[in-house]
Amino acid sequence: MTVMATRRRSTRIYFPDLISRCPFPLRYNPYCERASAESKTWLMSGCKLSKKKRAAFHGLKGGLLTAMCYPLADYEQFRVCCDWINYLFHLDNICDEMDDRTTVSTASEIIGALRDPHGFRPSSAVGRLTQSFWRRLSSRASAGAQRRFIEAFELFFHAVAQQARDRETGNIPDLESYIAMRRDTSGCKPCWALIEYANDLDLPDWVMQHPCVRGLEEAANDLVTWSNDIFSYNVEQANGDTHNMIVVVQTQEKLDLQAAVDYVGELCVGCIDRFLALRDALPSWGPDIDEQLRVYVDGLGDWMIGNLVWSFETERYFGRAGPKVRSELSVALLPRRK
Repeated sequence: MTVMATRRRSTRIYFPDLISRCPFPLRYNPYCERASAESKTWLMSGCKLSKKKRAAFHGLKGGLLTAMCYPLADYEQFRVCCDWINYLFHLDNICDEMDDRTTVSTASEIIGALRDPHGFRPSSAVGRLTQSFWRRLSSRASAGAQRRFIEAFELFFHAVAQQARDRETGNIPDLESYIAMRRDTSGCKPCWALIEYANDLDLPDWVMQHPCVRGLEEAANDLVTWSNDIFSYNVEQANGDTHNMIVVVQTQEKLDLQAAVDYVGELCVGCIDRFLALRDALPSWGPDIDEQLRVYVDGLGDWMIGNLVWSFETERYFGRAGPKVRSELSVALLPRRK
């Protein structure tokens, strides 16, 4: 039993100290301030947001997350990455309100813009935003990175449609099914393709399909998403949202809340261990590919540590109390909103 598991209180949640367990250096892109401001203007001019949603968007601090996850990108690349991250969170908010039918229509609009960025005529704000950032990204990204991005986005919408069906029926999937679905609903897989774009990488398919590389991507995805489920749980449970690993573990393992948080925290630590072991097991494909792959794997590490740190900087999960929550590693359980 962990130390945290002995401090259970019904009114508070205690978090695992994942930042101290994550051994990757925190890096920061110097273009953050300028690109963040421009990216905010880009998104807010491209779609209509209510006053409340605009305030939440400013508190998101998407540019900060981008700066820590794509630290070596030049200005042009970094600005596209900023636009993508802001767009992704906007899309995530939209998806939370969609049913199965509207998920399909939104997916058709977005995938159409990706597959034909110059000929497609989008009919929605999200379609026009997609076309805007994709035209810039595809002008510089390798063919392999573009293909992986589109394929990952298609998987994203398939999983979001299933999530919408689960939400409508009140279904809570088993842990294995949830993990498979969460790897796609997270939106991490397209973000991995942007690591290639942001660093001018051109990695061949046979390298990217190697089991060690796939395993590294999954370990990074799992840490980002499972830790996100820990940190976002409080806000989500207050809103009645059950698409969260904490809920799945509580249901399947018959655990109380704190025990479920501790359980998922241990799984997160396992993700880091798994990543390090796979990194050490990578074969060599020659100096050029090895160097490109080193940059790519470092980029996955940037995401792992960057997302953990950002979780306490954004106002999305803890309001303005993030630094205090990071220090105390606990938060008061919010009441359910009626």
